[in-house]
Amino acid sequence: MTELPPGAPTPWAAPPAGTVTVYRGATLFDGTGDRHRPGTTIVTDGARIHTVTGDGDPLPRIAADAPRVDLDGRFVVPGLIDTHQHLATPPDRPVAEAVLRRLVHSGVTAVRDMADDLRQIGDLARATLVGEIPGPDIRYAALMAGPSFFDDPRTHEVSRGAVPGAVPWMQAVTPDTDLTIAVALARGTHATAIKVYADLDAATVAAVTAEAHRQGIAVWAHAAVFPAAPGEVVAAGVDSVSHVTLLAFENSGEPLSSYKTKPHVDHDRFAAGDDPDLAALFAEMRRRGTVLDATASMWTSDELRGDTAESAERARRNSELAAAVTAQAYRAGVAVSSGTDFETDPGDPFPALHGELAFLARRCGVPAAEVLRSATLTGARAAGAEADMGSVEAGKLANFAVLDEDPLQDVANLRTLTLTVKRGHRFDRADFEKDTA
Repeated sequence: MTELPPGAPTPWAAPPAGTVTVYRGATLFDGTGDRHRPGTTIVTDGARIHTVTGDGDPLPRIAADAPRVDLDGRFVVPGLIDTHQHLATPPDRPVAEAVLRRLVHSGVTAVRDMADDLRQIGDLARATLVGEIPGPDIRYAALMAGPSFFDDPRTHEVSRGAVPGAVPWMQAVTPDTDLTIAVALARGTHATAIKVYADLDAATVAAVTAEAHRQGIAVWAHAAVFPAAPGEVVAAGVDSVSHVTLLAFENSGEPLSSYKTKPHVDHDRFAAGDDPDLAALFAEMRRRGTVLDATASMWTSDELRGDTAESAERARRNSELAAAVTAQAYRAGVAVSSGTDFETDPGDPFPALHGELAFLARRCGVPAAEVLRSATLTGARAAGAEADMGSVEAGKLANFAVLDEDPLQDVANLRTLTLTVKRGHRFDRADFEKDTA
């Protein structure tokens, strides 16, 4: 990511290069190991980290007269990354800005937006990048799916004024589609990736992926694309797959004819967490480095629980499925990132990502250090931003969160956050709480 030039009077902008701050006395989880580094000093220069060193070590020359922030042993973790957000379905700028503001004041410094109305998302991404509004960085995808998918009402919401399936951010793909042009159109939206959604066969998923990679853009896919099964999606070479419950359609025994006609899932097959078909799939994902964007806690949301006994039971069973399959994936060594695909009520003081991390720890048995890594270094990898984000290291963006309590003891301690630093700009949690009160 390029540095922003100084000059624009934007209240949430990154400080210009040459603006040095020294954060002393940190107990640092840097994202690369499993333990804290007590007595750490972090020196930031503008939007980036200049130095990470011990408190007793000499400071770099540029920090000689720089202001100090004494953290008094507080816990520092890399900025969190939500790898599955939808900020504009349907487009609603005030709602999106409120979500972004809460995210950045809750330690979230980047999100993956997984296909939306990119006319609005592109402007929101620009606004958070240059500091016109408070919020995390936004890396987003342009969607591709089969023509039969585009009677979905959501595609009309995000294509208002145009034809769903015939716009660069939401394209219908057929055997006659010129994929070179289609991918180039998607890239022209400034998207980081193509999202492969539904109603495409394995050969088409593979062709889209190959062309996207040839043009230097990632592919983020649903774990089952219908009729393409999970194993076929992974074999196509996609960079990440979303929604762990869709993995239950691997070798389901019934045709995966379309997104709208999914076959029945035998939940009991996966309850023990040792399904052999999934074991083979996870081995291949690990070999290829495919990231699982689990969205494991999605079925705990109010929207999916619904207001009937039937919908609540369906949500309960899918939550159990998500926990069992995510746990098996983790044990198999698959890289799991922490996406949400929903948001908590606007009155909730914290976003859904905090609940996703708790779900990974408590329901899936993922150790706290690995839970934190799912939302930091693995999240950065899923977003194609590992060179800039995901760990507190010299040269990376100055993205980190300061906590009063130890997150390695309990990931719920992420809620003791007092400060987020994003691209070197400080977002004080107390200011957010005061404003929302």
